Parts: sequence; C-alpha cells; structure tokens
Amino acid sequence: MRWNRIIGLLFILGSFLGGWGWMEWRGFHQEPIDTGGRELLFTVEPGESLAGVARRLAQEGVIGNATTFSWVARLKGLASRIQAGEYVIEPGFTRARLLEQLAQGEVTSYSLTLVEGWNFARMLSAIADSPHLKHTLRGLDQKQIMARLGHPDVHPEGRFFPDTYRFPRGMSDLEILRRAYRTMERVLQREWQGRAAGLPYRSPDEALIMASIIEKETGLPEERREIAGVFVRRLQRGMLLQTDPTIIYGLGEGFDGNLRRKHLRDSSNIYNTYRHKGLPPTPIAMPGRDSIHAALHPAPGEALYFVSRGDGSHHFSITLEEHNRAVRRYQLKRGGEGK
Repeated sequence: MRWNRIIGLLFILGSFLGGWGWMEWRGFHQEPIDTGGRELLFTVEPGESLAGVARRLAQEGVIGNATTFSWVARLKGLASRIQAGEYVIEPGFTRARLLEQLAQGEVTSYSLTLVEGWNFARMLSAIADSPHLKHTLRGLDQKQIMARLGHPDVHPEGRFFPDTYRFPRGMSDLEILRRAYRTMERVLQREWQGRAAGLPYRSPDEALIMASIIEKETGLPEERREIAGVFVRRLQRGMLLQTDPTIIYGLGEGFDGNLRRKHLRDSSNIYNTYRHKGLPPTPIAMPGRDSIHAALHPAPGEALYFVSRGDGSHHFSITLEEHNRAVRRYQLKRGGEGK
C-alpha cells in the first residue's frame, strides 16, 4: 500500500509538472510580451551571461520568470549564443521571439547620412553630433585621423563616399569613416575602369578632383556631364578652369560669403583656378556617384564656358563673345561672376 501511494503521488506530481511545463512552453511561444503597446529598448552588455540577461529582463518587467527563460534557452541550445548590443522589443513579441532575436544578434541600428558636396570638416561635424556613435576622434587633426585609418599620406578631402550608413549603437566614428573611405575607393575604381577614352586625367585621383568640382558647380543631374565636358575641353586646350568653388575652398574659414575680384587675382591661393592652370591639388568636397560618372563620361560638344542663370541652371557658350553676353544678362546685374 505504501508503495502504491508513493507511485500515485509521483504520478500526480509528474502530471502536474508536465502540465505546468506544457503551459509554460506554450505561453513562451504564443503569449505576447506586455510592452504597453510601445517599443522597448533593452541592452545586452558585452560579456553578460544568460542568467544575468534573464534576471534583468524579469526585473524590468519584460518577462515574468527568469528561470523559465534560461531553461528554454538551454533546451534550445541558445544559452551561449546571446549577443551583446541594443535591441528593440516590439509589441506582439513573444518570449520565444525575443530569445531568437538575442541569439541571432538582431540589434537595432541607427543611420548617419553624409551629404554630397560636404567638405571633410562638415562631415566630421555631422559624425561628432551623432549620439549613437562611440567618439574616438575628438581633438585629432586631419593627418592624425588619416593615420588612424592607415592612410597617413592621403589628403582626406573628397575621399569619403556620401551615403546613408546604418550602424549599431556603440560603433566607433573611425569605423564609419573606414566604411565611407572603402566605399569611395570601390566606386571610384569601378567608374575609372569604365571611363571614356581620351580623358585628360593621369589617375583616378585626378578624376576625383574633377568630380568634386562638378559636385559643387551644379545641383542639376542633367547638367553634370555637360559641365564635365566644358572643364575637360578646357584642360585639353590648356585653358584655365576658372571655377569659383575652388577659390572658395582655398579661402577656407576666411571666406565671408562674397567672392571678390581680389580673390580672383590672388595667386597665393593654390586652389585659385583663375590663376593656376590645371586641376587644383586636391578634391574640394565629397562627390557623389553621379558626379564621378560625369567626370569620367563628359558630354560631347563645343561649349567652353558656362554661367549661372540664377535658377540653378546654366547657360553654355561656345565663344567668349557669347559668354560675355550671357554674363551681362545673368550675372553682372546681380554682381556675380561667370566662367
């Protein structure tokens, strides 16, 4: 009788535990976490154990039972696969979905947009303003930053590809720069390999310089190749490029917004393409893919001059006489300059 009672009690206990386990298992996979109808942020710290993660999830009210969470993770072989990072727990997530998210490292990401036409200083300012990056470059000058990237002898201007970059919280600012630098290298090499014949560039770097000028000269996609054609023909004929953005870049912080005739006559500005033949010594901004393509695929034609109409578009001229008439029409009445 005694053994019968023990066996009966064990059967009842086993049935209870089995039923409880089944209910827990089903709830783990089917019942949504109570997020209050909003997304919740949860961060797994580097080196944190499964038990520690489960305990904090329970303390923050995300899950009800830390032991069950740890038990299921071990049963599924995921206990050692929990990855550090910041996670978004969305409304409707079950505990099983949360465990899967943590094991697969589905961390939330942020974005940073580097804009075509920005110079290096403006780009660094945007990176420094990102609250989600780990900042390691503050206080370093350009050469020190490029040394950190492994390119101490490369001038940084124009070397970073403008694009939107996504990253997890805590990625370093140096890694963002490294990605942008490598992307620009890939894009430039790909475009260089498919370049048109007969161009006056001796290297991809010279094409990058031209692309940066094109980027600063127009915001109209349909004009980029035409402007490239003007500058390419000028280089081929030994003419001065005479482009205002290069002078402005050379003036740096000394530029007050007004380009004056004394600036055009200043030979000490090595970026003054009204006084120095050929391309300036470095790019003057970050060119986008379209400007790089235009620099390497200039539109055919005979125009050697262009002047802004004041509405974002340009008037192109073949002769200096025609150009001067266009300057009088579009620029001189506003006090501007033409090419």
